[in-house]
Amino acid sequence: MLIGLIADTHVPEAGEELWPEVYERLAGVDLLMHGGDIHDLPLIDKLEKLAPIYVARGNGDDGSGGRPVQPEDPRLKEAWALEIEGFKIGLTHDLSLPEWPPHRTILTTMDHYFGSPQHIVVHGDTHVASVQVLRGHLLINPGSPMYPRNLDTRRGTLGFLELENGRVHAWLEQIDEGGTHVIREQPKYI
Repeated sequence: MLIGLIADTHVPEAGEELWPEVYERLAGVDLLMHGGDIHDLPLIDKLEKLAPIYVARGNGDDGSGGRPVQPEDPRLKEAWALEIEGFKIGLTHDLSLPEWPPHRTILTTMDHYFGSPQHIVVHGDTHVASVQVLRGHLLINPGSPMYPRNLDTRRGTLGFLELENGRVHAWLEQIDEGGTHVIREQPKYI
């Protein structure tokens, strides 16, 4: 199973539409996960034409920064705890990293959002693409395709998870004019 990861699209704030390369690269994935700050519910409809989608409700979707509050939608909620191909996968917007032991650790954060530890957590908020293993949990932030690293509108990043035979392969791709290329991979993770 191939899962496309996207976050912090900020449409229409960052631009009226996502880059065409985003749609081209996400075509053919089995599932989409959006790490929040979509800011435009019709964008969920466009992405859902590519694959079934889950979307985390980000602070910008709740009116942060004077943005319009996005209405309720069954595809949009604060956190999702999913089981896919035998993996527990959590999806939320703000993962509150780095850890601040003993008060905030990855385990307390997962308990808060998902009610239990997850094998994999997909998140957004920072606009900084990252793939890391922390205390045995795979954490992936696909960054932002529109506002990478919170800079001006430019081509950013997407993330991917490939689940196969009890293993997961996670990677990030930079969006370039005319396509994408891999920028960071996490070795096969059990």
